[in-house]
Amino acid sequence: MRQIIAVVRPHLAERVLETLKRAPLEALTVSEVKGYGRQKSYLDEYQETEFSEAFLPKVEITMWVDDSRYEETLEKVVTAARSGRIGDGKVFTLPVEVFQ
Repeated sequence: MRQIIAVVRPHLAERVLETLKRAPLEALTVSEVKGYGRQKSYLDEYQETEFSEAFLPKVEITMWVDDSRYEETLEKVVTAARSGRIGDGKVFTLPVEVFQ
């Protein structure tokens, strides 16, 4: 079994979840998280002053899938989450052992 962790932009999370409705998942969790990647932080203007936002809002979708359907599911997640702009997020995969 494999665990797929997708950290995506909030506005893309619904698209990822819609894509996964028909995917053969064992389990799925969704969490609101904050973080940063290559962009580190950025300056924004608020009432004519600059301030740094070190962490950006993201949605973490964690799913567990059987090895035989892993690549198909991973491809669906990456395709749904990609906008082509910096800050799209990351997708991580891990092998998992299930203890009953």
